[in-house]
Amino acid sequence: MTAGSTLEATDVRRSMVAYRDVLRSHQEAINRLNVFPVPDGDTGTNMALTLDAVVAELEQVGESPDMAAVCKAVAHGSLMGARGNSGVILSQLLRGLAERLGDRGQAGPADVASALVTAGDMAHQAVVRPVEGTILTVARAAGEGAAAAAGDGGALVAVLEGARASAADALERTPEMLEALARAGVVDAGGAGYLLFFDALLSAVDGRQLPAAPVVGNGAGRPEGLPGRPGAGGMPGPGAGGEPHPVGDLRYEVMYLLHAPDDTIPDFKEVWAGIGDSIVVVGGEGLWNCHIHTNDIGAAVEAALDAGRPRDIRVTDLVEQMEEERWVREGAGTPVDELPPGPVPLTAVVAVVTGDGVGRIFRSLGVHRQVRGGQSMNPSTAQLLDAVEDVPPTQVVILPNNPNIRPVAEQVQALTAKKVRVVPTGSVVEGFAALLDYDPAAGVEENERAMTASARRVVPGEVTRAVRDARTDAGPVREGDWIGLSAKGVVSVAESLSEATCGLLEHLLEGSHDLVTVIEGEGATAGDTRRVTEWLHDEHPEISVEVHHGGQPLYPYLLGVE
Repeated sequence: MTAGSTLEATDVRRSMVAYRDVLRSHQEAINRLNVFPVPDGDTGTNMALTLDAVVAELEQVGESPDMAAVCKAVAHGSLMGARGNSGVILSQLLRGLAERLGDRGQAGPADVASALVTAGDMAHQAVVRPVEGTILTVARAAGEGAAAAAGDGGALVAVLEGARASAADALERTPEMLEALARAGVVDAGGAGYLLFFDALLSAVDGRQLPAAPVVGNGAGRPEGLPGRPGAGGMPGPGAGGEPHPVGDLRYEVMYLLHAPDDTIPDFKEVWAGIGDSIVVVGGEGLWNCHIHTNDIGAAVEAALDAGRPRDIRVTDLVEQMEEERWVREGAGTPVDELPPGPVPLTAVVAVVTGDGVGRIFRSLGVHRQVRGGQSMNPSTAQLLDAVEDVPPTQVVILPNNPNIRPVAEQVQALTAKKVRVVPTGSVVEGFAALLDYDPAAGVEENERAMTASARRVVPGEVTRAVRDARTDAGPVREGDWIGLSAKGVVSVAESLSEATCGLLEHLLEGSHDLVTVIEGEGATAGDTRRVTEWLHDEHPEISVEVHHGGQPLYPYLLGVE
């Protein structure tokens, strides 16, 4: 393909599709390697979701739209679909480009360079406390590189190459500007994601291939195919004293769309500046996409009510995000443990586990290989296959211990010469029960039948904390409530952990039950556990109780009723 001398509407459209595709192929590497300690740890996903919205909007403009229609779709789609801190900033960058190019039927090199400069300026203005060493730095450098190439009389491709080269250089220098990046040995992930935009533009304009998907390992090593190692794509802005907030100091990410007159936004930003950080407000003409990290969710929403009307309110517990990311970085999917001493069994067991205590219990019950995983941390088929191939026996039972992992586990049989069966355990407590009928001297089919029957005698339950408001069969749920989950969904809601747990047990227990197993996870306290066990002794004195420490994240209690 020979590049044209101007950027056409079709080029913009193709570049947005290409950008969506390359972000999708790179998002796992960016997310998995998010080792810079800012809680907003899903930069690649947020940027890709933002481009999903852009492409969806472009699909509505017809077969041969003009530049104005394409740019309007890009601006509106990115504003409405922006996710997370990085997605909101990216939407402002795309909006800046669209505003400069939208009134042109076609854009020459100087027009494109000017648009990239405008995009960087608008993104910088949208952040209440801009910080160098972030995507803002990379965006400004891209504009400068494009302007320099255009000033030298460069053609369109030369302008895009100049923008990319300057952006890449700035990205590599981000650790020199942010001490936290330097300590972690990473570059800014938002900047790395924006750099891919220029690869997409060059693909659309000059027919170049998009960068291949990086190779992602189980740990936090550098992925092949990414410049540097991506860090967090958030804006680690300073607090009132000019220093970055410590990790975890601002627990919640609040986002919403705000319908408000443009002249109310300066006062709105001023209110937000007093209650949080990582503040980005983008939009105009009465519609704004607003993002903040704060500890005061109520005040963050009340500020919107003073200015106008908020909608699509999303609240994320950043501490829970950090816990999930920590577990992934610590080796999700990595087989652990050695084969227990003694004769090699006829049938071995591979189990998916989450939490050191849970792992110790599984090992004591005879599991030969463990694979890190669980809720929001699903191992791949390849990781399970590696664990199966790693045990000496030629017959293997897999305990997925999560309904989302079961279909992945069922793919292993077709990929190995060993005889593999999956016992359909949907929870850790079902896995424990299944192992009570495990016979290492029996064949895999016999073990599958016996262990499945044993697992089915357990009624599982889980207790966790709601991260958003919702309506459920158990009643309304507000963000921060404790909720008890059974196979039927939310069955208990309470302000305290122990009350939600007791409410869940009341729902699960029937006259035929005689044993409750309680697995303590992170967030459970001795006082909470005592209140739960005392309630069981008072209300159901005929039932025995076993308490084990599992250490699993996000779920303070996993329950099994037999």
